Amino acid sequence: MSNSKNPLCKRSNELADRLLQGASALEKYADTLSDADWQKPVTGDGRTVGVVIHHVASAYSVEIELAKLLASGQPISDVTMDVVDKMNAEHAQKYAKISKEDAIELLRRNSKDAADSIRAFTDAELERSATVSLNAEAPLTAQFFIEDHALRHSFHHLSRIKATIA
Repeated sequence: MSNSKNPLCKRSNELADRLLQGASALEKYADTLSDADWQKPVTGDGRTVGVVIHHVASAYSVEIELAKLLASGQPISDVTMDVVDKMNAEHAQKYAKISKEDAIELLRRNSKDAADSIRAFTDAELERSATVSLNAEAPLTAQFFIEDHALRHSFHHLSRIKATIA
């Protein structure tokens, strides 16, 4: 999809813009970090700042694909905190030495792709709900899932990174 706004869905455009706002804030902050800051373990997390920023960038595609499932009326199943924790641990090990430049570039590229995907959602798709295993089988809308996962993700981790660096 192009970088253009979806003329049919104001909500999807607003969601996409807010996702980009968070990604941009994370990118700008990451760009100011020293090499020593990049390697600091994030307080309460244990993964390094660099790994966490790469994690946010890497997660966008999965989070959007899961939102698309809900938008189509299909449940999200077999995604639990144990699965997420295992995935995060494997990611941390694989990308322990990720460079700042590579992580920021991935954040920039994947956040744009995620925003473009969000812009394609219709109001009806955003309102559609199905159960989510990660949330105790609660029936959640695609919009809530986007807000609680892809959109919130960069803000959540930026806050923890800032607390670590302070």
